[in-house]
Amino acid sequence: MRRRPNYLAGAGSIVWLVLVGLPLYVMLAATLRTRQDYAQNGPVSFPDTFTLDNFTGAFDSGFGRYFLNTLVVTACVIGIVLLLVPPLAYAIVRSRGRTTSAIFRLFLLGLAIPAQAVIVPMFYLISEAGLYDNLLGVILPTAAFCLPMSALILSGAMRDISPELYEAMAMDGATPRRQFFQLVLPLSRGGLSTIVVFSALQAWNGFLFPLVLTQSDSTKVVTLGLYDFQTEHGIDIPGLLGAVVLSMVPILLVYLFARRALVQGLMGVGGK
Repeated sequence: MRRRPNYLAGAGSIVWLVLVGLPLYVMLAATLRTRQDYAQNGPVSFPDTFTLDNFTGAFDSGFGRYFLNTLVVTACVIGIVLLLVPPLAYAIVRSRGRTTSAIFRLFLLGLAIPAQAVIVPMFYLISEAGLYDNLLGVILPTAAFCLPMSALILSGAMRDISPELYEAMAMDGATPRRQFFQLVLPLSRGGLSTIVVFSALQAWNGFLFPLVLTQSDSTKVVTLGLYDFQTEHGIDIPGLLGAVVLSMVPILLVYLFARRALVQGLMGVGGK
């Protein structure tokens, strides 16, 4: 039986494509235009001439240093999360003690505390520790706020591991440490990929902690460096959008390579 075409669904798809594609076109087209061309012809018009000056100008203005600082912050946050969360999630899943359950509930409480609510005490704590205007002062609180969600995601992934596999390894004389490294970690690759992507997004897009806990150009990150394109005479929109596109590329690549594991890991939240 021949199916009738769904014209309503087709029209909806076209509308959705326009809604999604138009902002992307405006952003990408603006990065290839001069500031004068953008001001005279408007954001939707096609560029008269193509130029890469917006990308090179971003690095000439110091954006490369901000880019490197953001890479350092992101890599360190991911490293801290991968070092602390897998053993914690393993203890949460395998332990039956009240202490472990209380610690897990304490971590879940962190999901309800926004960073804005603790930024003032965080500022005093970082200042007293001598970490103000230091990348380490941004890395530590960013990683701390990634831990609760990461622990929830990874513990959900580890709960999907069959108890029979633990029993089989225990019968072979495997210690809990060996079970963790040879059984749990290999079978939790989806959850590990998920917390890596989640932590990378939080660190790369972080704005509040760098804004409050740093002040010099040597510790600026990408999100703060975008302010350099705003002057008292106006905003260099093509230059700003060029910097935005450059800042999107690394995290977009991470997401493209890990998107399948990210979806699988989120589906495992909460266990079976």
